[in-house]
Amino acid sequence: MPHSHLIRVYYEDTDLAGIVYYANYLKFIERARTEWVRSLGIDQVRMKAEAGIVFAVRRVEADYLRPAKFDDLLRVETALVQVSGARIVLAQDVWRGEERLFASQVTLVCLTDQGAPARLPADLRAIFGPDAKQFRQHPAT
Repeated sequence: MPHSHLIRVYYEDTDLAGIVYYANYLKFIERARTEWVRSLGIDQVRMKAEAGIVFAVRRVEADYLRPAKFDDLLRVETALVQVSGARIVLAQDVWRGEERLFASQVTLVCLTDQGAPARLPADLRAIFGPDAKQFRQHPAT
């Protein structure tokens, strides 16, 4: 089941046409991803301090389907697609009610705090579970 995070569109999120500026969707999914990680019990500050690793975005595939506007209440859904030794793939969609506005697939990698590639520690892999590939696949747009 996807993690859900609500976001209200503020005036500062919109462009001259009164719709959400395209780059702000990346901010919305970043906030939701942070809350998803937190909901799993992962403390990213502690992870960096104790294990010396961080998550970084490696790739984003984004489809802008419909515009969001000022004062819309949006729901960002985050679902695990795949986990490998050093990579996590997520589907993140932005909804207004039952209308999907934005669809993305985000690839996170594990890095040392100096920026070198690192493997995902076993305790973190256990949080995602051995059958991570059974989670939702990114829907076709």
